[in-house]
Amino acid sequence: MTKDEIESVVRDYFEGWYDGDVDRIGRALHPDLAKRRAEERLQTTTRERMLELAAAGEGRADGADRTLEIEVDEVRGEIASARVRSAVYDEFVHLVRTGEGWKVANTIWRLR
Repeated sequence: MTKDEIESVVRDYFEGWYDGDVDRIGRALHPDLAKRRAEERLQTTTRERMLELAAAGEGRADGADRTLEIEVDEVRGEIASARVRSAVYDEFVHLVRTGEGWKVANTIWRLR
């Protein structure tokens, strides 16, 4: 069941982004999220910024092809990692189990 829960959180993260659904993406993100783009100089995006961008509909164009390949790589107690391939992104996702369930804590991503 845990892998299914993690996959569900990752879907909330991606599909919430695609739909501009602030509530959905918000419930997937840890308050201390650190999302980084793989570049020479890593740029960090916070939870607050992700919610602002989602509310502005920044992810809508990315969801034209909503195919998601999600691989939950490991679950060790209260931590987990997953790999996600979408039409637009390759992303490594680290999750943490909180009192409110699994949350996306860290990601590193690149455009495909």
